[in-house]
Amino acid sequence: MSTEDLKRISTHSHIKSLGLNSVGEPIDIECGVVGQYNAREACGIVVELVKNKKMAGRSVLFVGPMGSGKTALALALSKDIGCKTPFYTISGSEVFSTEVKKTEILQEALRKSILIRFKEIKEIYEGEVVDLNVIEFEDPIKFYKKTIKEIIITLKTNKGSKKIKLSPSLYETIEKQRISLGDIVYIESNSGIIKRLGKCETHKRNYDIEAECFIPLPKGEVLRRKEIIQEVTLHDLDISTSKPNGNDVVSILSQIFNPKKSEITEKLRNEVNLNVNRYLECGNADVIPGVLFIDEAHMMDLECFTFLHKAIESPFSPLIVFSSNKLKSKIRGSKNIENHFGMPKELLDRLVIIPLQKNTREINKKILQIRINEECINVSSEALTFLSDIAESKGLRYVLCILPVLKVFKTKIERNHVEEVTSLFIGLK
Repeated sequence: MSTEDLKRISTHSHIKSLGLNSVGEPIDIECGVVGQYNAREACGIVVELVKNKKMAGRSVLFVGPMGSGKTALALALSKDIGCKTPFYTISGSEVFSTEVKKTEILQEALRKSILIRFKEIKEIYEGEVVDLNVIEFEDPIKFYKKTIKEIIITLKTNKGSKKIKLSPSLYETIEKQRISLGDIVYIESNSGIIKRLGKCETHKRNYDIEAECFIPLPKGEVLRRKEIIQEVTLHDLDISTSKPNGNDVVSILSQIFNPKKSEITEKLRNEVNLNVNRYLECGNADVIPGVLFIDEAHMMDLECFTFLHKAIESPFSPLIVFSSNKLKSKIRGSKNIENHFGMPKELLDRLVIIPLQKNTREINKKILQIRINEECINVSSEALTFLSDIAESKGLRYVLCILPVLKVFKTKIERNHVEEVTSLFIGLK
């Protein structure tokens, strides 16, 4: 089963891309985004600027009425930048906490949106276990108790076999994984990590169902070089540096008795940045800036905007996408200062503003059809037209909320079913 099959149906699970052709013009294809042609074309230009690394020191602001598709457009933007581009979203009201500073929450969100891809070439042994010999001796220091002296394991591939001498400290790992003859194992020479991959398929018997995982005999030499790629965010590196996980009693007790969220110091983050820079200079790592989407940006205060204004200029900064549905409102944390979108002018000067228009009735109908297909609901054409009428009067979000409720009816959804649901779950204009 692939990871795509495990993904649940969410609000924006149907979004695949911006739906642009080779020259950057929006076209009607099955990309998940409907309408908003000017905004999609503008996002396509932003994607090109980000890919060419010419978007430094700038961010994007989506402005438009509620339900116009600002979050969907931001997600499509991240998908077009790259399939593995990290996309992290927060709301403007999430930054207010009694335990952690506002700037700390924003810093965490910024570092969660930056992916570091580490590349490391390791020497590994891989093959089928054809011989496993544990050599013991009577240790006089331990009153002649039998102690493991060394472990000799012979691995085989289609090109030959090799005898490897292992440290006695690895015996516990071998016992824990129950490694025996016929198993395919993977051993890292530098770290001593041993992994049991499965049973060699030459030992497969004619059973319909087996508990074992059978894999083919490895090809090539037993000892070879392999490029290992690991992807982690900057925040993951911060956490692993500040709180190393341990299985000892002290580590477990500290996790139990200190459940509160603690702040990561700036000194520690600078150390992480220095280590990442060393990998970058050696060519053993790549930085993949992601997308940080801040919804309801007008809910943040002046302190947050000042911090983000400085963060945009940072070398380790993702593409920050703001979203607001307020044309003009008071800037929180200021003395009754009003400005466009509830944001200070200094920050607005650094933003590329993309306007979104209110969805028409036809656009709402197309969006509903996409969501109905995504939810696997059998809806008649009359019921679909009625749902688009409700979306026009009570909002698209209300109709999207009642779509899962319609699944209660096991038959084809007709207009009377929709009327029954809307009478039970009301929507405000």
